[in-house]
Amino acid sequence: MKTLITIAMGMIFGSIIIASGAFSWSVINDMFHFRSFHMFGLLFSAIATAAISLIVIKKWKIRDITKQKIEIKPKPLELKNNAIGGLIFGIGWGITGACTAPIFIILGIKWYIGLSLLSGAIIGVVLYALLRQGFKLKLKLKHESRISKA
Repeated sequence: MKTLITIAMGMIFGSIIIASGAFSWSVINDMFHFRSFHMFGLLFSAIATAAISLIVIKKWKIRDITKQKIEIKPKPLELKNNAIGGLIFGIGWGITGACTAPIFIILGIKWYIGLSLLSGAIIGVVLYALLRQGFKLKLKLKHESRISKA
């Protein structure tokens, strides 16, 4: 049941992306050149919807589809990591004209440029996983050296 709900929500999200034109390179390009407010309006409405949803979830203690309590845990502010990640994401978005959400929409409407987008996304995930393992190892070694010095 959970899988069917997830697929249905994905189809609804994809339909909204298609109906809004948010998958189109020209619409995204116009946003980056400040020629159109269309994408900014979509992004700001998504932020507002998420904020209102979080307030409602917290206030009325809404549960998920499996009747479990939804716990919203605050995350630490990591400005450097967020800035670097946002910069990389933004550069990729600006170059390709597509973020990760519409990749499958682009493939679904048989725009074969989506194959290069999907390939780039997969390469990015693999690179991130490799780099993250390296960073974890470095942090672990630094932590262990501090412990041994103490």
